[in-house]
Amino acid sequence: MGLELYNSLTRKQEEFVPLEEGRVGMYVCGPTVYGHAHFGHAKSYVSFDILVRYLRYLGYNVTYVENITDVGHLTDDADEGEDKIAKKAKTEHKHPMAIAEYYTRSFFEDMDKLNCVRPDISPRASGHITEQIDLVKTLLEKGYAYEVNGSVYFDVAKFKSYGKLSGRNIDEMITGTRVDTSPEKKNPADFAIWKKAEPNHIMQWPSPWGMGYPGWHLECSVMSMKYLGKTIDIHGGGMENKFPHHECEIAQSEAANDALFVKYWVHNNMVTVDGQKMGKSLNNFITLKQAFAGTHEKLTRQYDPLAIRQLVLNSHYRSPLDFSDAALFAAKSGYEKISSCVIEVRNRIKTATDGEVDETVGKTLEDLKEKFEKAMNNDLNTSVALSVLFELVRDTQKLLQDNKTNKQTLEAIDGLFSLLGGDVLGIVKDEYEQAGSVDNELMDKLVKILVEQRNEARKQKEYARADEIRKKIDEAGVVLEDSPNGTSWRIK
Repeated sequence: MGLELYNSLTRKQEEFVPLEEGRVGMYVCGPTVYGHAHFGHAKSYVSFDILVRYLRYLGYNVTYVENITDVGHLTDDADEGEDKIAKKAKTEHKHPMAIAEYYTRSFFEDMDKLNCVRPDISPRASGHITEQIDLVKTLLEKGYAYEVNGSVYFDVAKFKSYGKLSGRNIDEMITGTRVDTSPEKKNPADFAIWKKAEPNHIMQWPSPWGMGYPGWHLECSVMSMKYLGKTIDIHGGGMENKFPHHECEIAQSEAANDALFVKYWVHNNMVTVDGQKMGKSLNNFITLKQAFAGTHEKLTRQYDPLAIRQLVLNSHYRSPLDFSDAALFAAKSGYEKISSCVIEVRNRIKTATDGEVDETVGKTLEDLKEKFEKAMNNDLNTSVALSVLFELVRDTQKLLQDNKTNKQTLEAIDGLFSLLGGDVLGIVKDEYEQAGSVDNELMDKLVKILVEQRNEARKQKEYARADEIRKKIDEAGVVLEDSPNGTSWRIK
């Protein structure tokens, strides 16, 4: 079985067949950069990072485009309200572009720590104003849009397929009324593709309709078409973007080009806190920086970024992920279990003798690889794929009890960890810092003193004190690993 993906447009799981053999064009809606990234962003961008990684694992040449929205995203996610970045700029007394620059850098810092591959292209909405004006002109010329007082709106009644992604009924949307709908619109469902700017609006550009700025939905259509063509293989984003954002993208793109906009629509589900969506608007979010540092009140410790990545992998991308400190701690423990096994294998390789790869082990590795691919081919089932990695850990730990395992067998095991856990899942590192790599003995002595204090507390059954010592060691960036032979440590 080849890769199958759930297509939100057809509402079924389909075999993935790209438009051009061997090549994939993929566009993902990037962040609106007015705040630090939170767990919701981790869920989304780790999920699509996995898709990119797995497509490349399968041998596809992938062009991955993920935009930066730095203008035009209004506070009500539609056609009214303030620009989210401009609003943030007012509160911080900075220029909107300074806000966009700061939070763009912050976003990529966090994604780098989560081990997300950088997009091949990260276009900015503000850098594609000319192309957006051209698209508005095309829609006006083809009769799909109309201009009123310097703003231009898309006439959804002219596009008969409007609603095909979200499943909404266009007639109901048109005949429905809302008290806050702009009187400029012919119908409440029409959406802005160009907005007239008030004189005090900082981010505005000259256009044939006067000074203004692009609509949020227009931006993604323009940037995806510029870099990937009129029809693209995969468009990704959060489920909350199906309507209105992605629905409007489809309408304006297909109306302008008379061609299918996207072949496969892939949507990830959200992160929830106590049953509610995590988000800035509800003020219930935890930023990734807070998680890395352990500074949020809902967190009991700081967390390795790859433990957060593992938490995301524990759930299917189309399933909600309910956040809790307990769930994150469990993911942390699982991540450290995998890391410890990989480190032990690599340490054994250094002293192992040469020999042929054990035939039984080789067969087991092939079986695990096949099982892993079967899970990933089934709509990127990372939770099952992760369980295969834990199977590899268990089998390896049994094998390591035999000190006679040769170098080539250990290298084969390490190779599979690196391929599946590293190249695809992104949770196995190429290199780990260990106690042996620290360039002075002082660190080792200090940690051993703390370990002795912890062991003494456990001996006296002062378990709370022992846990507190371990927590402080963990917060300092050191992982303790207990075994029948004693306690060793490594730097995270």
